[in-house]
Parts: sequence; C-alpha cells; structure tokens
Amino acid sequence: MRQIHGLEKLAGQQSGRLNAPKLADLLLMDLRQCLCSIYGTIGDDDKVLLAELALLPDSLEYEMFDQRIDFIVAGPILRNDCVPLIYRLQGEQFALSGRCSMIARVCGVDLYLQRSYTGVIGDVARQKFSLSLPPLLKML
Repeated sequence: MRQIHGLEKLAGQQSGRLNAPKLADLLLMDLRQCLCSIYGTIGDDDKVLLAELALLPDSLEYEMFDQRIDFIVAGPILRNDCVPLIYRLQGEQFALSGRCSMIARVCGVDLYLQRSYTGVIGDVARQKFSLSLPPLLKML
C-alpha cells in the first residue's frame, strides 16, 4: 500500500489555508530534484538497490484542471539479481513509498513498472507518476 511521508512538514511551510494551487507550488518546488529508488530483497529483508531514477526536469507539471502533478523519472537499471518489490520516491521533504512489480495485476501493488523496466543492467527505465492533490489535501 502506498505510503505518504513528509506531507505535514511540507504543508507547514505555508501560512494560511492550503488549497490545491498552493499545495501544487510546494510540491513542484520539493520534487524538482526527486529520485525514485527501486529495491528488491535478498535473504531476510536485505534491501538491494536495483535502479535509481531521476526526475526528467521538463516533465514536472501541474495540471490545474485535474488538480494533479505529473512527472517522469528515468535512469539506468543497476542490478538484476532480484525482483523489484518496493520503491521510494523522495523529494526534499515529501516522499512516497510502497510495493511495485514488473508484472501487471499483482495484488497489493500500487506501482506497476512501465515496460521500459526490462530488468537488463544498463537499460534506461522510465516511470510516470501522477499525484492527485484533492486526496493529499484531505490528509492535512
């Protein structure tokens, strides 16, 4: 299940009532250097970094009508000795984490890795993220 980290700390930077445009501004600033780390496990919960995907700067945008932020991260696959199981998308303060899979329709997974995640070392993987702002505002 997707977990959200640092939202309250991020929102604490804004004085007054927080609405979607203000939250979008905070998130756009926070995510401008974000990284998405994809992990697998070997043995008893020893996390292994399989890929680290960095933000494609021109992809970070706020869709005002739908009240969502869309962006793409990309980077090389570093290892392939275990299956991708978890991810962490980390901004300066805001972060998302959860379970991921290369296989569609796996129960309990909140991020399906796109086809560019081939599992071949050196291949560049790309992943699109969309953050809907209304559910985030309800959490505050």
